[in-house]
Amino acid sequence: MGEVKLYRAWASSFSMRVEVALKMKGVKYEYVEEDLLNKSDELLQYNPIHKKIPVMVVDGKPIAESLVIMEYIDETWKGVPTSCLVILMTELELILPQLKPAFMSNDGEQSTKAIKELDDLLTILENEIKGKKFFGGNNIGFVDIVASVVVIWIPCWQAVTGKEVLTREKFPSIYSWADELLECSVIKQNMPDQEKLQAFYRDRFALMNAKTTD
Repeated sequence: MGEVKLYRAWASSFSMRVEVALKMKGVKYEYVEEDLLNKSDELLQYNPIHKKIPVMVVDGKPIAESLVIMEYIDETWKGVPTSCLVILMTELELILPQLKPAFMSNDGEQSTKAIKELDDLLTILENEIKGKKFFGGNNIGFVDIVASVVVIWIPCWQAVTGKEVLTREKFPSIYSWADELLECSVIKQNMPDQEKLQAFYRDRFALMNAKTTD
């Protein structure tokens, strides 16, 4: 396998999941940090339709969408066994679309509805992880990487917006799993600093709110 290049943004959970997957597999890669407000010509060339990160380029061939990239990584580099990805297409991928309306929407009714749906999905996740160290057993796998959005980005957005969805009292099994996950060196080395992440999203949310009130 030749040159691997990843177009990413440090504050993106989608970028982080791909980077952790690459490092778990021991894949050497070069990364290009993207400014999401001023995307590079290379990124737009490699992902002309959606124009989003992450994009992984292998020997000049671009691969877009984080789950597609992770499946490619899992199939191409077999060095480390990983968990089945089936759950990602159900509970976890249903959680992601609820995050923006739940935390960023100024529409009270829309936000309340999204928070309720997010709460229901977190309850499903709570039941999935109950009694387990990680989703696949005793070792961290790709399911845990994708689910890291729950324990890194949701607390960040809660701190920024003051909206409380995920608590240790309500979701003890998720928090027990999160405690284990955040002790994994591959997560520690790649997760963004919480203060920096909160500052980024505080500015981002303020900009979005300013646009909606203009």
